Amino acid sequence: MSWKHTFFLAIVAGLLAFGAAWIMTKIYATAFYVDYSSVIHTSNLLASCILGCTLMALGYKLAYRIFKQRGITWINLVYAILSYASIAGVLGFNLPLEIESPELFPGMVIPMHFFPLLALLLVYPFFKPNKPLTSS
Repeated sequence: MSWKHTFFLAIVAGLLAFGAAWIMTKIYATAFYVDYSSVIHTSNLLASCILGCTLMALGYKLAYRIFKQRGITWINLVYAILSYASIAGVLGFNLPLEIESPELFPGMVIPMHFFPLLALLLVYPFFKPNKPLTSS
């Protein structure tokens, strides 16, 4: 995978993850009548999705360069474990006292921790290195 492909993979997956997270915030706010916009800013949401997908795309490039296709399988496992581990930060997060319904906050944010990984797994097959087709 070239550097250009790695860059586009990160941007496309990051924007896809951001779109899913942004839609989730709107649906959640409408369904539960809560507003967490003072805690989760749109710019921070975009930056975290782009940064997360960029780091994962660079990990893909490194894993493929070192271990070829076998490395992608193992790096996917590492990403899944890290996505689950990132939830611990949400559970320990203290919201400001003026926020209503703080108990609903983890229900919105925890699924968002999986959006960058899901977006990258969705987009990666379009950017992975082509294998030559052989008939032997």
